[in-house]
Amino acid sequence: MQEKQNNWQRIEAVIKWANMSTNYFARYIGLARGENLYQIKRGNNGISLDVADRIVTRFPQIDKLWLLTGEGQMFADEDLRGAQIPFYNIDVEQGIGLMEHLESQSSLIIPQLGDCDLAMTYTGRAMGEMVPSGTIVILKKVDREAIIPGEEYVIVSRKIVTLRIVRVAEGEQTLRLVAGDRENYDDILLNANDIVSLYKVRGKLIINN
Repeated sequence: MQEKQNNWQRIEAVIKWANMSTNYFARYIGLARGENLYQIKRGNNGISLDVADRIVTRFPQIDKLWLLTGEGQMFADEDLRGAQIPFYNIDVEQGIGLMEHLESQSSLIIPQLGDCDLAMTYTGRAMGEMVPSGTIVILKKVDREAIIPGEEYVIVSRKIVTLRIVRVAEGEQTLRLVAGDRENYDDILLNANDIVSLYKVRGKLIINN
């Protein structure tokens, strides 16, 4: 069953990269209707050689071996592959402070986000629709002095570990950590000197359940 899921995950990765809907993608590669792809999504069919050929004909950047088997990398062109970002399948607010004890389960390759250190899953609720529960967040470790007010960060402090929007409070040494869902979650005031480490959210992969 896992292999069938992986088949669709690879198709879906190409569709998202192409920035198309499933039905438009199907028509674009020459399929009469999207049902062929939905059968792959349901796990009823694998990726046939015909479907793979249609995809790489339209998108020669995609590696056909990877598309068919999952081996190798998504992009045939090395310039498009980008760096591998270690993915840890653990909640970021629980796992980010335990990095020295964790091993990544896999790697993400996102050409536009090559300069990142790791990816983890956010399963909290405080960020609301800005970062829905289940989102994979792609992170870059930064210095405290590099904080850009209004951006999202994972903050590891002596007292709390949280993902929030960071804003500067009245004093320069005081930060205001703001939730996306401000209706149900209060702001948190944090002394900047209490920060142990800081990770900027460089990208988000929102998983549609």
